[in-house]
Amino acid sequence: MKHLNFFTRRILPVIAICAISYFANAQAPASAAKPVAAAPKGAMSYIDMFFKKYKTSPDSAIDYIFATNKLFTNLAQINAVKAKLDSGQAALGKYLGKELISQKSVSPGFVGYTYLAKHENEPIRFTFIFYKPQNEWILYRFNFDDAIDTELFDALKIRK
Repeated sequence: MKHLNFFTRRILPVIAICAISYFANAQAPASAAKPVAAAPKGAMSYIDMFFKKYKTSPDSAIDYIFATNKLFTNLAQINAVKAKLDSGQAALGKYLGKELISQKSVSPGFVGYTYLAKHENEPIRFTFIFYKPQNEWILYRFNFDDAIDTELFDALKIRK
């Protein structure tokens, strides 16, 4: 009975999502598919370096990403972000890697990326928004949270 409960709670919803996604994509006209815009080189290099630093020191990753914008000078706020991230590190477990969840742009100079940071025990989501006022990309907004499962549960609800 325990295996059936696991199957109905964990596996069956995944199979249903995959099937729905497959059939929806199969029936969509070819013109409906939008090509993903090439990622801005500067913004992606910031993200890559962030996660490289995050692997060994989340604090240095936070310092690095905020240093990309000279307007982020409030050390108290930056330290609060580091403290919030540090407080959950033990529960997360070892960092295992990252996966791109979403990439959006509203213009060639304003882009956002959401990543799933995979840990042994649970994931967290990092959101980076970059702005290019002239020639260089700068961090415009940064956020992280562990509520991605709440959104997934909400997305799985039946809607009429």
